Amino acid sequence: MKNRSASFLIITAIYLFSGVAGALLYRHLPYAYWMNLLLADVTATVIVFVFSVLFGNASVYDPYWSVFPVAAILVIAAGRHLTTLNLLHIAAICFWGIRLTGNWAFTFHGLQEQDWRYTMLRERTGRLYPAVNLFGIHLVPTLIVYLCFLPAVYAIEHRLDGGALSWAFVMLSFAAALWQGIADYQMHAFRRIHRGELMRRGLWTHSRHPNYLGEILMWWGIGLSVAVTAPRPFWLLSGALVNTLLFLFISIPMADERQSRKAGFAEYKAQTRMLLPIRHR
Repeated sequence: MKNRSASFLIITAIYLFSGVAGALLYRHLPYAYWMNLLLADVTATVIVFVFSVLFGNASVYDPYWSVFPVAAILVIAAGRHLTTLNLLHIAAICFWGIRLTGNWAFTFHGLQEQDWRYTMLRERTGRLYPAVNLFGIHLVPTLIVYLCFLPAVYAIEHRLDGGALSWAFVMLSFAAALWQGIADYQMHAFRRIHRGELMRRGLWTHSRHPNYLGEILMWWGIGLSVAVTAPRPFWLLSGALVNTLLFLFISIPMADERQSRKAGFAEYKAQTRMLLPIRHR
């Protein structure tokens, strides 16, 4: 498992297997499209979870966040007559997903390494970790991402098309994914030279988590682009809202706790906004 290439092949095989299983369920289940998609998503997640247990590494799930929405939207769109809004959604989700998966691949060193957050949860939860692993690490993120990209699926199913306002919100998603990509690139470049130090350059100068800001705005753009067109818009924003709460109350506090071990973090936190890139006075 210390061989990076072999680990990539294993991860690819796992995702192909789970993806095919999910696609078959979506195509053949007799329920409404949203229920078929949900069951397919959960089934694929459980398959990935089983392999994560077999390999003793919850990070087997790491690329799922960005891989499944791309695969799902392409399977759902195949063979349909698509509107301009549909095509923009597909392009934005693919741009976001391919870029984010590439970022995961760049930082992936093999199945011998696990995300520090999962290791911390295992140490803190003890015997409860198997349940935390299944629900907290795997199923909850899957349900959040499901809700996030469901508006794009809704738009395909109902053949929604929008005007300038809905297109502008999709452009926000493109800009957010690009912003996130720039933030990740700047962090990778910094860490190659300054390992263990605080990053206070580029987009990170005025925001402690510009990558998270990009992830949050990505899904608000998708949700709002449909909400301004659909007749009953409010539930379409539930994914973006829950995703925002996830970052505000779980991901960001965990990241800040880890960063607090570095020298100068208290001053950095006092001087730098959590998300919005606006300098403190």
